[in-house]
Amino acid sequence: MKSLEPLPTVHPPRDASSASVRARRLRPLEGKAAGTLIVHEVYRSIQGESTFAGLPCVFVRLTACHLRCSYCDTPHAFHQGEAMGLDAVLAEVEKHGGGLVELTGGEPLLQEESYPLMTALADRGWTVLLETSGGLPIDRVDPRARVILDVKTPASGEAGANVWSNLDRLKPTDEVKFVLGDRGDFEWSLDVIRRHGLVGRCPILMSAVFDRVDPTELAGWILESGLPIRLQVQLHKILWDPKARGV
Repeated sequence: MKSLEPLPTVHPPRDASSASVRARRLRPLEGKAAGTLIVHEVYRSIQGESTFAGLPCVFVRLTACHLRCSYCDTPHAFHQGEAMGLDAVLAEVEKHGGGLVELTGGEPLLQEESYPLMTALADRGWTVLLETSGGLPIDRVDPRARVILDVKTPASGEAGANVWSNLDRLKPTDEVKFVLGDRGDFEWSLDVIRRHGLVGRCPILMSAVFDRVDPTELAGWILESGLPIRLQVQLHKILWDPKARGV
């Protein structure tokens, strides 16, 4: 399917295109040695989102992001992290065990070594999830990895960063996610779903921005749409304090 031009936003986009802004945001990766990853944390918890919600999962959270979404709940990952070799990351993941692993961030695709890491994990029999902002191409991701692609909605302030060709690359095992800050975001997302023919291509997920949109209200919108959209409720924020880290 031919990629379509991005839809107009209803909120002014943030300036993520400025070279100086991008350089400042990627400063935590400066001087990183080839073959290493700047890792914010590795931990095992309950998967709170996606169609894998509720399952034990090992999370590899990488440092740095080139975007600044208005609702971001992991700003600590913008700057904090330590350099780890690929083998060290693999060993840390396998120490936790369980068979399900997710690369997240920040934005994991900013680090070149994330690609061989996903391949190595898949080679070892892990089910690999990639949580990505949708602001970078996913064409080089190992096809065995399951991409959870975030489509940035207008209320995020980063809708202008969406790489729309990513929607054409989605596999049946991938998932596409919309995080909604208001009813306008919902209508905008429905337009994206229809224009890009996403129904039947892969699971479609919708989440309410925590403490901004009532999930019950979102459930009603989904039912009204008549589309097979899966409601997400960020299970980890229900089980633990919404501001807790490492869960």
